[in-house]
Amino acid sequence: MSAPLEKDVAHVGENFCDFRAQDIAASRAFREAYAGRTNVVAARDQPFENSPDGLIKHLVHHKLNTRECCIEAYMQFIAPGSRSGKHRHMWEEILFVAEGEGYDLHWDLKFDCIDEFEWTWQDEPKRSEWTRGDFIYVPPFTTHQHFCTGPGEARLIVISNRIVKDMGFDWIDQVENAPAAEGR
Repeated sequence: MSAPLEKDVAHVGENFCDFRAQDIAASRAFREAYAGRTNVVAARDQPFENSPDGLIKHLVHHKLNTRECCIEAYMQFIAPGSRSGKHRHMWEEILFVAEGEGYDLHWDLKFDCIDEFEWTWQDEPKRSEWTRGDFIYVPPFTTHQHFCTGPGEARLIVISNRIVKDMGFDWIDQVENAPAAEGR
């Protein structure tokens, strides 16, 4: 007996749905809501958060209902002599040093997939010094941490790609909390 042809099995089954119609309706609703979203988030409306990474102030976040749909950004504050939490995530990140000086530690990802996925990180981190006006690049899934060494507070503007999260790679591992977040 020969295998059935594709045309013979194309109409097999009795289940029906309205997925496409739902997608069209959701797209229409999104566009209508988008028209009412803001292009400007006033400084007083940017919420602070005492996060596992320390004190941050959200500049662009999907919960702020802005027209921006591709990135998230926050300002991170690090006290003199202190540090952020240590974490890793699937998306790349750039940081602008708005104020202060310090350094980053990055533990790069070592990845292998011979028989199965193997995720490990370098034992020894790479150290990179930074100061006001510098940009810092954090590759995807690199464990990283920021340290303030200056006499004043460090202020970092952290920008990441929201699209990677929406694609199903919303993976973040908090390896170590910032000192201000310990005990939470």
